[in-house]
Order: sequence, then C-alpha cells, then structure tokens
Amino acid sequence: MLCKKLGMIGMADAEGSDLFAVFISNEKKQVPLWHQKASKRADGIILWDYHVICIQKKKEGSSPPQVWDLDSSLPFPSHLDHYMSDSFRPSFQLFSDYQRFFRIVHAPLFLHSFASDRRHMKNSDGNWISPPPAQDPIVADDGSLYNLDEYIRMNAADAVTQVKDDTISAVFTQKYGVLVRESQLEEFFSLLSG
Repeated sequence: MLCKKLGMIGMADAEGSDLFAVFISNEKKQVPLWHQKASKRADGIILWDYHVICIQKKKEGSSPPQVWDLDSSLPFPSHLDHYMSDSFRPSFQLFSDYQRFFRIVHAPLFLHSFASDRRHMKNSDGNWISPPPAQDPIVADDGSLYNLDEYIRMNAADAVTQVKDDTISAVFTQKYGVLVRESQLEEFFSLLSG
C-alpha cells in the first residue's frame, strides 16, 4: 500500500500521520478520471468503479497538499489543485450519475483497519479478472479479511453538508473516515492543520 511505503522510505511521517487514503467513487460506481495510465485514449480518460489516491498534508511549513497516484500520468506527486484540475476537469459538466465523492481516511486508521482478500478481483466463477498483486492479501488488525465495500460505498445522503471542525476531527477518529463532495475536497485540506 502506497501510504505505508511512503512512510517506510522516508517520504512521509513513519506512522503516516501526514497521509490520507482517499477513495473516489459514487453510488453507481462510475467515476471518470483523466490522465490515467490504464486509458487507451489520448486524453487519458477512464471510467473507474472506484479509485484510491494518497494525499499528503505535511505538518511543517505551508507546502500545499500533494497527491500520490500510482495510476496517473501526471507528475508524482502532484499538487492537489493541479491534480484536481487535470484529473477531474471541474469545468467539464458531468451528469449526476458520474458525480464524484471522496472518502477521506487518516492513514494510521486506514493502515490498521483496511482489509482485502481480493474477492472483488474475481468473476462470478471465482477466476481472476486480471492477475492479482504479488503481495499477500491485506488483513486488518482486528482479523477482518474484507471491508473494501465499506470504503467505496458512497452516496449523496452520506456526504457532509459543510466542512466544519467536527468533520476535520472525525477524519482522525472514524474507521471509514468522512465523505465529502468534489467541491469540498480542497476546502477540507485547506482547513486541516498540519
């Protein structure tokens, strides 16, 4: 997992306290992102069922939040504002079925709580849709084998209406983080004290 790796190689706090796993999806599980390596189109657009990025908000100084996206053709890392304008194209009017939501989870909570036995990577016959990663499946500290669906379950009713102090506090205490709308993502990280 990228959040863990960044801490291990010294690019982030060793415990991941300056990192956030951010799941991008919606109720229909159809979210467009541009500049994605998996795309076959010149503009790099692809329709993901969900996507995960890591956002770093450093504690020291006033450096802007950085996005780490292993699947993007943009610079690695990219400043959050540049990543948003290039990957999400906010001026491009999306139909409501494609509106993106963001589940922000503080990396230390995520690293202890997330679990995936990769069942989502198999078809109905139990065969791999594509080869799984070489690493072992991820088991949560509590022994859970799979909870990915809890992270990618998103709908408008669950999103915060305003980013306030309690929203910021919740990201540090809630196992599944907080759900914000695309228009609130930059605001969330601007209000987050390092």
